[in-house]
Amino acid sequence: MSSTPYELIGGEAAIRSLVDRFYFYMDILPEAQGIRAMHAPSLASAKDKLFKFLSGWLGGPNLFIEEFGHPMLRARHFPFAIGASERDQWMRCMNKALDEVEMDPRLRENIRTALQHLATHMINQETAGN
Repeated sequence: MSSTPYELIGGEAAIRSLVDRFYFYMDILPEAQGIRAMHAPSLASAKDKLFKFLSGWLGGPNLFIEEFGHPMLRARHFPFAIGASERDQWMRCMNKALDEVEMDPRLRENIRTALQHLATHMINQETAGN
């Protein structure tokens, strides 16, 4: 029986750590100011939602779906202007966070690649760089 990425990464504790590190970087990196400005002053709600989403997305409990229904990520993010710059800011924070969570390097790269595709899918604005 094969394990899920959720189990392989370390379950709830590892996902919480990843989310905490992600928002830590969003808060402190000058290069992430654009996406930080899209969030409420308190990141508590965003942290909770990202944790619940990643839990199910990585094969663990479907906490987000149980509470909020289908993620419909693109629709939920449509109120925010997301271009390549915002995608890159998001990925910069996530990449730094991923590098800090202990896991098999191949798993890290698979998750990184999948999140890059997901972040690119969130783009809803044309910019000069696109």
